[in-house]
Amino acid sequence: MTERAASTTEKRGFQAEVKQLLHLMIHSLYSNREIFLRELVSNASDACDKLRFEALDNAALFESDSELKIRVRFDKASRTITISDNGIGMSREEAINHLGTIAKSGTKEFFSKLSGDKQKDANLIGQFGVGFYSAFIVADKVTVLTRRAGDAADAGVKWECSMAGDEAGEYSVESYTKALRGTDIILHLREGEDDLLSGWKLRSIIRKYSDHIVQPILMQKEEWNQEKAENVVSDEEETINQANALWTRSKNDVSDDDYKAFYKHVSHDFEDPMAWSHAKVEGRHEYTQLLYVPKRAPFDLWDRNPRHGLKLYVRRVFIMDDAEKLLPHYLRFVRGVVDSADLPLNVSREILQESKDVDTIRGGCTKKVLGLLEDIAENRKDDYVDFWREFGRVLKEGLGEDSANKDKLAGLMRFASTHTDTADEGVSLKDYIGRMKEGQEKIYYVTAESFNAAKNSPHLEVFRKKGIEVLLLSDRIDEWAISYLTEFDGKQIVSVAKGGLDLGALEDEAEKKKVEEQAEEFKPLLEKVKTSLGERVKEVRVTHRLTDSPACLVVDENEMGANLARLLKAAGQNVPTSAPILEINPEHPVVARLKSEDGKFDDWAAVLFDQALLAEGGTLDDPATFIRRMNQLMLDMAK
Repeated sequence: MTERAASTTEKRGFQAEVKQLLHLMIHSLYSNREIFLRELVSNASDACDKLRFEALDNAALFESDSELKIRVRFDKASRTITISDNGIGMSREEAINHLGTIAKSGTKEFFSKLSGDKQKDANLIGQFGVGFYSAFIVADKVTVLTRRAGDAADAGVKWECSMAGDEAGEYSVESYTKALRGTDIILHLREGEDDLLSGWKLRSIIRKYSDHIVQPILMQKEEWNQEKAENVVSDEEETINQANALWTRSKNDVSDDDYKAFYKHVSHDFEDPMAWSHAKVEGRHEYTQLLYVPKRAPFDLWDRNPRHGLKLYVRRVFIMDDAEKLLPHYLRFVRGVVDSADLPLNVSREILQESKDVDTIRGGCTKKVLGLLEDIAENRKDDYVDFWREFGRVLKEGLGEDSANKDKLAGLMRFASTHTDTADEGVSLKDYIGRMKEGQEKIYYVTAESFNAAKNSPHLEVFRKKGIEVLLLSDRIDEWAISYLTEFDGKQIVSVAKGGLDLGALEDEAEKKKVEEQAEEFKPLLEKVKTSLGERVKEVRVTHRLTDSPACLVVDENEMGANLARLLKAAGQNVPTSAPILEINPEHPVVARLKSEDGKFDDWAAVLFDQALLAEGGTLDDPATFIRRMNQLMLDMAK
């Protein structure tokens, strides 16, 4: 280290979240301590991939050494393990950003979910991603020596952190002269970790977790010394892993454990995947796909800014690790690799936007994922329940985004319904059709801002009376998504709160005749209510959809639903305003009272409208006036 280097040393404190994560890492993940090597080797592999990609445009970055490799060494005397790579390396700024900060959305939510239960927290931490920080599971001090490819030798960086003593939670950054590009991570082991200072132990961990890594992982050979009665490390190196791309191998040569280990490499997830698909596609376009469905949603699933996508390779050369064009956005939870034989090596994000080859790959990958989900839904129903809980809301986006696969997506949808009257979304459209009453021709649904509002909607009263099942939609995305799904298996999908209610064969002639007679009988009252409410309503009519409530609001068949309009307004969207239709129940005592009311007619009509608006989840423009009217009417009735 030069004098100039020593003068640029600075001390920094970890981000508060990093301190908390490190503490949890050490205590919650210790039973899985071997993952430290998996994570650090995986990061080293990513660094090599990124160098190869950047070197496509600037071969000078290889610095006359184009053979990318990873080295793992141990030193019993100093009690250290060193993981080295000759990949892209880091600048000073990158070292501070990558090693001292968790630059990940969802951090706050992540920490709010931690419970103190080691097993549950371990799963959460794995879901969040452990990466570099897993080093502290086995080390109480970590030293990182790094230099970015292409920078001068004296532009290297030394980053060091000790988690023992008074300086725990602080790290130092200083300039460092490093002849070779890339990164060395030196782990100073905690007490009691000496079993890791063994070539046999480290080799077994590498072969267990990192055999699929594309770059060769090198270790020094060990030979038995008869005199010393121990293995002696030699200067000659050997490759520990298979060092070939797992996705290029035949499926028959890849075990389930291999697939699971590779998933953890590409996703940095802690848990095994739920399912995967490995296929080589040949024909006009040739590519290999290895796609995984995770068990748990990542914490940045709902952040639309970070890029989500697959790792893209061209003829086994890494190109980018978040090629979001290879799958539609609603499948952003899928992880994996696509290796194309047709794309150019200098492919960019801009080229991906226009490429017909990419459109073909995207279509093929989409169909493969949806087929995988159909298989889970059909043959692993419990797993699909878990999948839907994690990713159902994301999959619903596909109804509006992917018209080509709308039928497949419709079959994968799950809903709450009046069949169980619980908030669990477990009813498929196929299930619904299988339970339809004789003569029923439509699939019915109701939307609301909450499950209880949907479950208790006045629009359901006649359906409950006749035992007709209705889907209960209460997710914010539901009404937007269902608007793109007009039918399924030849059955029209309709809202119970839109247009005139036509139950078809489920309604007998006597009921229809009774409604027509009541409409004629109440015609003067309907006109009087319409005049009283003025522009607040488009129309007032008699209904047969109510049994217990005095009135409800509906919209015309082709107009936007009230719930969707409210959601769009809350999001700052301009929504075309249209007055609702007020339907009144001619057999309700309040309506009977209204028929004979004269002096307070306008107050009664206004209260009837406001109650109907509240019952379907709306908000009042003038709640104070509503309360005043209600109080006055109650006082008048008490006299």
